[in-house]
Amino acid sequence: MEDILEEKEILIPDEVPVLPVKDLVVFPSMILPIFVGRSISLKAVEESLEGDKLVLLVAQRDPTTEEPTPEDLYPIGTICQIMRQLRLPDGRLKLLIQGLTKAKIKKYTQDSPFLKAKIEVLEDLAVSEVSVEIEALIRNVREQSEKILSLKGLDYDDIIAILTSIDDPGQLADIIASNLRFKVSEAQTILETLDPVARLRKVNDLLSKELQVSTVQAQIQSEAREEMDKVQREYFLREQLKAIKRELGEFDEFDEEIEEFREKIEKARMPKAVKEEALKQLERLEMMHPDSADANVIRTYLDWLVSLPWRKSTKDKMDIKTAKKILDEDHYDLEKVKERILEYLSVRKLNPKAKGPILCFVGPPGVGKTSLGKSIARALGRKFVRISLGGIRDEAEIRGHRRTYIGAMPGRIIQGLKQVGTNNPVFMLDEIDKIGADFRGDPAAALLEVLDPEQNTNFSDHYLNVPFDLSKVMFITTANVTDTIPSALKDRMEVIEIPGYTEEEKLQIALKYLLPRQIKEHGLKPEDIQIAPKTIARIISHYTREAGVRNLEREIGAICRKVARKIAEGEKGPFKITPQNLRRYLGLPKYRPEMEVEESEVGVATGLAWTPYGGEILRVEATVLKGKGNLMLTGQMGEVMQESAKAALSYVRSRAKLFGLPENFYEGIDVHIHVPEGAVPKDGPSAGITMATALISTLINKPVDKEIAMTGEITLRGRVLPVGGVKEKILAAARAKVKCVILPVQNKEDLAEVPPSAKRKLKFIFVKNMDEVLEPALKIKLKK
Repeated sequence: MEDILEEKEILIPDEVPVLPVKDLVVFPSMILPIFVGRSISLKAVEESLEGDKLVLLVAQRDPTTEEPTPEDLYPIGTICQIMRQLRLPDGRLKLLIQGLTKAKIKKYTQDSPFLKAKIEVLEDLAVSEVSVEIEALIRNVREQSEKILSLKGLDYDDIIAILTSIDDPGQLADIIASNLRFKVSEAQTILETLDPVARLRKVNDLLSKELQVSTVQAQIQSEAREEMDKVQREYFLREQLKAIKRELGEFDEFDEEIEEFREKIEKARMPKAVKEEALKQLERLEMMHPDSADANVIRTYLDWLVSLPWRKSTKDKMDIKTAKKILDEDHYDLEKVKERILEYLSVRKLNPKAKGPILCFVGPPGVGKTSLGKSIARALGRKFVRISLGGIRDEAEIRGHRRTYIGAMPGRIIQGLKQVGTNNPVFMLDEIDKIGADFRGDPAAALLEVLDPEQNTNFSDHYLNVPFDLSKVMFITTANVTDTIPSALKDRMEVIEIPGYTEEEKLQIALKYLLPRQIKEHGLKPEDIQIAPKTIARIISHYTREAGVRNLEREIGAICRKVARKIAEGEKGPFKITPQNLRRYLGLPKYRPEMEVEESEVGVATGLAWTPYGGEILRVEATVLKGKGNLMLTGQMGEVMQESAKAALSYVRSRAKLFGLPENFYEGIDVHIHVPEGAVPKDGPSAGITMATALISTLINKPVDKEIAMTGEITLRGRVLPVGGVKEKILAAARAKVKCVILPVQNKEDLAEVPPSAKRKLKFIFVKNMDEVLEPALKIKLKK
């Protein structure tokens, strides 16, 4: 089939090459340039140029498809004539084409190397007459087109003249659709509508929507232009003012300082509210005399604002295996703490927006609480900052001072963040249990906001007086005891207990960490000094008595100093330190564990106590004197401990017959109970069974087994109640070479936390009442 387009006198064949186009629908009578670069398109154009220069331009359904198939193309397109061609240096063709008529694809006859299809030319339906309704529609379309072109700021006089000269509804719809560039799907719908009036109505609907969008767009552009004009005007005026000042010789360092502050504020990436406050203060500074006192206050304030890391943060290392390796490198054992840190990293990896926990490491001095914080920072790839809260009594140390005070500064939290220069460091608050309070406020109360993930997103320092986001900071606190931490503050933290070390653990820590570090710090080489494990074990047992390893490191440091002096004086090593020559380096032993329990004694029982510095051995002595039935207690006992002693005496009196004592035995005697090391305050109920055992021992003149240590609270009926600090107490018993430990039966489950190395050294006896204590301790069997 062949049709003749009368206006152009061009024959339209029934089979033509098909040229897919992206983001464009071509209409009849449309003349426009297009660029052809795809292989399939270039070959279609070459085929067309060799023939009648006619090609069917069809829009793609998805513009991202690089190699379209027939299914990817719309069924109706426009037959176009190639008027001119130009080959570009990059191999593409630039074509000038003219749309002739619409055509429908009946069947694709070829899909390689280019698309070719049989077509059917489509003609618009005839319009019988231009009614009043159609005339109104034409006018409305023209007016809306004029408004849209006006809002877009285009040179529309020529287009409006063309639109005015066209009275045909279909042709008008095509001209408008081709010039206003609707969406491909919308333009394709217009192209496929053969009824000219229906087509013009669709264009009218699209124009109404486009007019609304163009109106809003023009409004936004106008506001943006006004803002830009204002900024540019201020800039030009400021530059002119500078030039005038320079001409008059008045441009000085103060003006340069103002400009420098302005640049720093722009670069600081502050939140909007903070930036507004900074610019407001800068304007105030600009109006002041540069040497006034208020000017110096504002300068300092602006210095703080521009120096803080508002948006600067370090990227977390999310490799869990590497983090575990780092933690193992830096610290021996502490598996519970390491596991918790790795759990935090795992959660952070799966949910980057998760709020950081507030960890609280609680344990005796020297167990590695502070150094553990540094390891966490290294494992995370974050900066580390530490502040000590010990002895702080002023709330302003945390929240800062008001700027009205002379010498006012931000609090230690903000100072620490400025120091490290990032907003997500590992922030260690050391000695949180030693915060005080006085008339200047309660620092612990100020920490409630800092350590609450729900509140610290808008932490307000009194000096800054603008909110700072602390939610990205990982806070870690340390304490020796939790008793002195306010309950509200403790509730915000996850407490992780770090117990003392056994002798075996101390030996491993000394060999792996302490000795290499001290050798390096004293300028020695590993080959200069030889310390056998037996020597370190002797240092642990004879020169230190602690839960941690701080004093052990000091003793090793003392040996290294003496070796360093010998080398400095010209002596040659290596210097071998043995248990036999240890005295030459450290002097006489400070502790003699083997001499503490030489023999079993009457009236002396071995108790186990827990202190902030770890577990301790407690020697409880009891004796009877002639008197009037009085009870004397010495050795700095606290109220609870004194009550335990009275309960022990009442128990003995109630069981006098079983012990072979007269019922009124106490009337002619005074009982004296003493706990040695009287300079050290002691309290708590856990020495109850120890005092009762010592008292019964002296009354019946039976020695207490020196190999047995005990702990437990006693009641008037002789029941033994559970106590705390079992792990630390058992470690103390292992250090003291005790062989057997008596514990309340309800503390049996606490043994799970005790290291196996300590459990292997000891025998455990679990008791429910005092009678069960006396049988192994005094070697007596009570008749019931």
